[in-house]
Amino acid sequence: MHTAAAVLLALALGAVALRGVAEPGVALAFTALIALGECVRITLPGDREQAPIGAAGALAYALLGPLRGVPTAHGTLQVVAVTGAGLLLAWLPGLALPHRPERPHRRPPWVDPARRDGAARRLLAVGFAATVFQPLYNGGLVDRFSPEGPTYGAFLTAVAALAALCDATLAALLRCDTTGPESGLRFPAALEDELRSLFGIGSAIVATGMLVSLAAGEVGLWALPLFCTPLLLAQVSFRRAAAVRATTGQTIASLARATEVAGYTPHGHARRVADTACALGRELGLGTRELALLEYAALMHDVGQLSLVEPVPDGATALLPCDEQQRIARLGSEVIRRTGVPRRVAEQVARLADPCSGPVGGERPVPLAARIIRVANAHDDLLTAARGRGVGEAVGRLEALEVLRLGRGRVYDARVVDALARVGGQVRG
Repeated sequence: MHTAAAVLLALALGAVALRGVAEPGVALAFTALIALGECVRITLPGDREQAPIGAAGALAYALLGPLRGVPTAHGTLQVVAVTGAGLLLAWLPGLALPHRPERPHRRPPWVDPARRDGAARRLLAVGFAATVFQPLYNGGLVDRFSPEGPTYGAFLTAVAALAALCDATLAALLRCDTTGPESGLRFPAALEDELRSLFGIGSAIVATGMLVSLAAGEVGLWALPLFCTPLLLAQVSFRRAAAVRATTGQTIASLARATEVAGYTPHGHARRVADTACALGRELGLGTRELALLEYAALMHDVGQLSLVEPVPDGATALLPCDEQQRIARLGSEVIRRTGVPRRVAEQVARLADPCSGPVGGERPVPLAARIIRVANAHDDLLTAARGRGVGEAVGRLEALEVLRLGRGRVYDARVVDALARVGGQVRG
């Protein structure tokens, strides 16, 4: 994908150098907008960086038709060249940054794999949008649609939607390639995550790009700063949301540590259960949002033990009677509900001790996250008990898996137990 983007950019820059720049002032304005937008980035859930203003500016240039009533003629290759020039211009300040592997937040953009991936995606997605729109516009086919009528807007919407879908597909492919097969992340789950993001900042990017291209036909280049301002304000809101997520993460970390500090669970138990649960969730095709909620619930699954007068030996709640497990789970859920953590996390913790008679859990289905945590928790409790008896690690894992298989389909969900057998080598002990 990087090679395709580099070849496309080289071809575009070469074509523009030979033919000259059409409407140089317009090209310069969009180059500056894309470069500035790339410098004002935000971090989305899943530690994914995005440059909304830069993306909207590139899309707007790809969909730019008439400018103040005067037809434009920049074409597809110039769209790619302007987008690439804006990206390269945004990277210039990084020349002053030395490459320091120990300080990844200070490394130049071209050293950061995420920035390189984003640039490749941007070039290919914008090139796709321009390939669809510009030949039809320059060929006069779009002239059949009145710029003031709904048909022209519907056409732009369709092209922008296809470009967004192209970008989401490329992002999903890059995520699967970056994480590797050992992570368990599958393309459908990665694509679902990227499509979900389109309903957040992605929809704002697409809408702003379309709005700028339409408004430029009436007010000219003033549309660029005028209609990108709301997107800038949206970025501020996303930054505030990120601060809220950070606070939530600190709350969850404190609750997860509380049982260990109080001596109710072994050191690192919550983290091991969370890691195992996330490995199982990826194997079962959960997306990023579901995995985040699963990790939260797994980290706090033992909070209810703080209500016990005497700690359970080694914190092994999986070895308790079912009704006692359910009572601890419900008490933990009540604590979690008062912490500001998403409600689904509390629901997952409340149900994690419910018996599972099959994939749907009887009349009231047990959430998949709860079934995953129950298996992950039992797995760690059984491993801890095996270590206490002096059993070797490999034998302990086999014993734990055999116990879980004995309860397969009754106490533990069959699909989750089977997933544990498949990813056993990836699970931390």
